[in-house]
Order: sequence, then C-alpha cells, then structure tokens
Amino acid sequence: MITRHASSLLGVLALLGGGVLSGCAALSGEDTAGIQVATAFYPLQFVTERVAGDRASVDNLTRPGKEPHDLELTIGETADLALADLVVYERGFQPAIDDAVDQNATGEVIDAADVVDPVDYANGETNPHFWQDPLRLADLGDAVADGLARVDPDHADDYLANADELRGELERLDADYARGLGHCERTTVVVSHDAFGYLAKYGLVMAPIAGLSPDAEPTPTDLARLQDLIDADGITTVFGERLVSPRLTRSLADDMGITTAVLDPIEGLSSETADRDYLSLMRENLRALETANGCS
Repeated sequence: MITRHASSLLGVLALLGGGVLSGCAALSGEDTAGIQVATAFYPLQFVTERVAGDRASVDNLTRPGKEPHDLELTIGETADLALADLVVYERGFQPAIDDAVDQNATGEVIDAADVVDPVDYANGETNPHFWQDPLRLADLGDAVADGLARVDPDHADDYLANADELRGELERLDADYARGLGHCERTTVVVSHDAFGYLAKYGLVMAPIAGLSPDAEPTPTDLARLQDLIDADGITTVFGERLVSPRLTRSLADDMGITTAVLDPIEGLSSETADRDYLSLMRENLRALETANGCS
C-alpha cells in the first residue's frame, strides 16, 4: 500500500521529470515515522522545534550558512516540502518557497504573514523580519501549536504547553529589550540592510546602508546621507551581518573613523553561530546595541 506521503512524492517527482530518487524513503511505500514539518528559514525552525518538542521531526529548507533571501530549492528539498505534514513559511520573503507551497504542499500550511500582523516599510512593502519582535514570534508559536494539534490531535496538549513556555521566554526577552534600550545616549543605529525595523518599538531609529535586500547597493547619495547622520548623531558603530559581505559596512566605518560590530538579523545560522539559538543571538544583539548607543 502506498501512503499519502509516498503518493505525494511520486507526484512531485513526476512533475519534476522523475528527478533524484535517492534518499526518499517514501518510494518504498513506507511513510517516514512521526510527524514531519518543513520550515522555510531559521526563526521559523526555532519556533517549530520548541513547540514540537520530541513529537515531530523539523527540517529547515534554508541550510545553515545560506542567505535565505536568495534560496533556490533542490529537488530533494521540494520533496521534503511536499511530504511534510505541516509547512511553516512566510509568503513574500522567499519566492521559491512561495511557488513550491502553491504547487506541491499537501499537508497543513502556516503562513507567518497571516499570523504576526507584519508592519510595512515607508514605501508600502511589507517588512518580513517580524522575528526581531519577540512577541510577534510568540504569536507564531501559538499558531504552530494549533497547526501541530490539527495534524496530531493526540498530543495537542503537549504542543500548547510548549508554546506557552516559549511565550514566557519571549516575553522576558521583550522586557529585557525594553529595559536595556530605555535610556540611551543615542537612538540611531546604522545597519547593513533594512532588517531591523521592528526594533523601533524599543525607541530605535534604523539607518540602513542597503535596502530591503542585503545585496542591494547604496547610491552615493545614500552614503553621503549616512556620513552626515554619523557626524550629527555622534554614532560610534556601523553594524554588519554574518551571512553577507562586510565590504560596505567596513568601508563606511573606515571612512568615518568609527568601529564595526555585528548585529545579527537572525535570518539563519552560520558555522560561527551553530552552537547558538534565536534567544542567545537576540541577547547578543541587545548587548551590542547597548554598547554602541551608550545605554544604561
């Protein structure tokens, strides 16, 4: 007997012209044991793993060290998505995953953009980096618990309890940010790209070098504006990221005679942060912001 997952995978492979078969246990007619969840990128993986506990296997479609904005799915990753009992993604952030969900997802689907009440940039585009607000991430945790309960009702109470525990940790993190950034000498922060707008809730004003994508190039006018801002506000630090080149941040800091530091957008883990998680990285970011902005 071919299971639902097996028939789903066969359909995907047929759609893709019968591509790679290796590593797909379902082709033998056997479903992979337990609940299978596919998440689009790291913050969604973090939440889902915390809520699922040991009741589900969670696969992150954006591999560690990869920039999630530019993700292209392999045949195997498309199969993982098609076989998943639950897919957690954010529409509008990764077009390749949007397309794969529309064409291949057969299980429950949670779109974070429908859950977290995202804010917009000044140009009207949606800011997808909602996980910079811990309370919005807690809302996603509640939604994941509900989704897991639908596919595995026997363990619904476990998922809801895990989500409640996670919410408590995220509420404490939110309170620490509000307290730590409540009294600062400066509120303006120069960052590599426009990934930190949700930190405005703590009184910060973000000045990105690049635009919505970390690969966007600033114009000479953009750089001149930032140089004037650094002088006027007494900014001490230009913040770069781990998953993108530091060329722009180093160049601007060198030109202005100030320092550089890392403010991690936590879009994904790298070899340097493999032993850390969302909570520890957010606390590292908080300490970096407190130091750069003279907070007490």
